[in-house]
Amino acid sequence: MAKIEGIRIANYRVLKDVTLGKVWDMPRVDSLTPMTAVIGRNGVGKSSLFDAFGFLADCLKLGVEEACDARGRGGFDRIRSQGSASPIEFQIYYREEPRARPITYELDIDADDMGRPYVARERLRQRRKGQKYGRPFSFLMMNDGRGVAWKGDAQGQQVEEDEEAGFDLTELLKWILEIQNREESAETEIVELQDKRRLGIATLGALKQHPRIAAFRQFIEGWYLSYFAPDAARGLPLAGPQPHLSVHGDNLGNVVQFMEREHGDRFASVLRRIAARIPGIDRIDTLRSPDGRLLLRFNDKGFDDPFYAQQMSDGTLKLFAYLLLLEDPEPPPFICIEEPENGLYHKLLQTLAGEFRGHATGKENAPQIFVTTHQPYFVDALRPDETWILEKGEDGFSTIRRASDDEILQAMFEEELPLGGLWYSDYLD
Repeated sequence: MAKIEGIRIANYRVLKDVTLGKVWDMPRVDSLTPMTAVIGRNGVGKSSLFDAFGFLADCLKLGVEEACDARGRGGFDRIRSQGSASPIEFQIYYREEPRARPITYELDIDADDMGRPYVARERLRQRRKGQKYGRPFSFLMMNDGRGVAWKGDAQGQQVEEDEEAGFDLTELLKWILEIQNREESAETEIVELQDKRRLGIATLGALKQHPRIAAFRQFIEGWYLSYFAPDAARGLPLAGPQPHLSVHGDNLGNVVQFMEREHGDRFASVLRRIAARIPGIDRIDTLRSPDGRLLLRFNDKGFDDPFYAQQMSDGTLKLFAYLLLLEDPEPPPFICIEEPENGLYHKLLQTLAGEFRGHATGKENAPQIFVTTHQPYFVDALRPDETWILEKGEDGFSTIRRASDDEILQAMFEEELPLGGLWYSDYLD
């Protein structure tokens, strides 16, 4: 399963310029771990970091202008870093599988003369087979909605450019004219999007002749960003099994219905773990009401009559939803959760962190898990290489560093001092 090894974000809210893990021009930096946690005080940018992933996914699904307005973001001017006139920039460095050659996706979003956001620059590139050094070859290059894409998955084009400035539109168009007369032009496709507010990977990724672009599009589309709302999980959806949990959790009962029917052993495992963590819970199942609605009911050992989801605490519903999500037979490649500790008993947090790590590392098709937290009990279960410390600099923008880069902190952890306790004692600040 594909894994993100690093991401760079620039000019997105308080994230003026932050990099987590390895990117293509920082090859000696360690990659992100299968489970990654970002910690920090209130107001340092954890929510902005979580939302940056959501914004990228929304750009693919909705287009950049709609993404700027979605989820209460307030438009391009509100999400671009204050005082910046530069584009919002993303760089994702990932592998489709552990031994595959890394792929880099770069995206710049700017505003036109009317203040409307558009895709200023987009590129997807990868080194060819056997190429260990030098600049990667590009499968997609676009500026202002126009560029070149390569058919197939074994070829690409190397473009010489200034690493600081990147390639500009004039040079790209000049180069397009040159390749039209080359023998390899049959492998190339000059593309021009009708709407510059749509990503090139959204359009070309739907075409069979662009498998590299399609694979990346599918990877982004598969991300799961949790906006779990207990009140949504308490709703009464129409009956009918559904295989995957929605981002709000409003189909929790439908997923239970699916797991009961199709994956009884997996569901029994969830129930055993729930029973071990929440006293009294004996069984969880569904009941179809006369009008076709689905009731999620929790059977308590001490009572004859079941309790329904509407009567259960936020923490119980959240823990159940997380465990159910982790047991998805076809899990999303990337799961991002903001502050999973909210509503949970503090002694459950280390257990929850262990569940996340176990699922991120225990299977061949395991999802990559990314969380933000400010709860020391959760951090107690983390390792320094899994933990990133987000802080706010004197200029008001965020900085980030890996806990394992601090030699003293790493030595204290190796002496079996828990990371959350060190954070509580201000060793991480």
